[in-house]
Amino acid sequence: MEPKKVSWKAEALIYKGNKRIAVHFENTPELNGRIKQLWDARWSSTLKCWHLPDNQENRKRFKIDCHAEESEDIKEFIRWLRSKRYSESSIKTYTNAIKSFLRFYENKAIGEFSNSDIITYNNEYILKNKLSASFQNQVVNAIKLFFRIRSDILLNPELIHRPKREKVLPNILSKEEIKQILSASKNMKHKAMLCLIYSCGLRRSELLNLRLKHVDSGRKLLIIKQSKGKKDRVVPLSDKIILQLKDYYRHYKPKVWLFEGQYAGEKYHERSLEQVFKQALNSTNIIKPATLHWLRHSYATHLLESGTDLRYIQELLGHSSSRTTEIYTHVSTKNLRNIKSPFDDLNI
Repeated sequence: MEPKKVSWKAEALIYKGNKRIAVHFENTPELNGRIKQLWDARWSSTLKCWHLPDNQENRKRFKIDCHAEESEDIKEFIRWLRSKRYSESSIKTYTNAIKSFLRFYENKAIGEFSNSDIITYNNEYILKNKLSASFQNQVVNAIKLFFRIRSDILLNPELIHRPKREKVLPNILSKEEIKQILSASKNMKHKAMLCLIYSCGLRRSELLNLRLKHVDSGRKLLIIKQSKGKKDRVVPLSDKIILQLKDYYRHYKPKVWLFEGQYAGEKYHERSLEQVFKQALNSTNIIKPATLHWLRHSYATHLLESGTDLRYIQELLGHSSSRTTEIYTHVSTKNLRNIKSPFDDLNI
């Protein structure tokens, strides 16, 4: 369900002893059909609304504030993370994850937790609600950090096991599909943003954090500051994207950020950028459920297929480990297309 396309209101509540999220919207067959597709969605004739499990995915989906009324334990955890110079994005991820765990044991004191409680949480909350292994891993990270700084616990953070690693291949688009998406946007700013993401393999946050001074057109370089893992890196700018950025600058004249929002000096919003991509995608005949991050995956795969050394691709993407970059070898079709199937030799 995409709640922001309709008038809606969501709130967390306790319903029949269970933590739920109530969703209020116009009662139409179309909207009712859409919310029915969400796991464990139920209609309440008493509340006159639909309600769903109060979990991390639904809180994110319906924009429920996860930071409301933080306990002193959570506040202390946030202060510790900041003192260790974790990024605000990582702090938000870890605090939301530990809140999910602590909410599951609402009436349990911090010092009473044991390792068996984590196994129960994994089975009765994460697996029962069909949450991803990725989210489970985030919770493991959060628990390890949260309980490592405490001395009044029975739980041993070093004995917490992680979920079995999923082997998920990155999603990519063909060069023709990329061309369709980048050509679909008629707005100069929107087109420049999408083109720069693909041409340099940028993450969403990396694009939005670019300042004017980070574009070195003379040396044909884009400087990316303090990206994931607090790392700086440079990536090459093609002549074609430099000309496009110059046209964009002459037309929009941004003041601080390379791509600014409605007001001068205001950073472009990430949700607006996601919407720009969706609008471009919807203007094509592509039926794949593509997301903005697919542009980065496609950039890496297309570089690999054109013969670029994997070590250079690792540097361009800002990966700390070559193992992360090696996954693109599994989706590159350059060599696979040259393999002849033994089926072709059968005279049938």
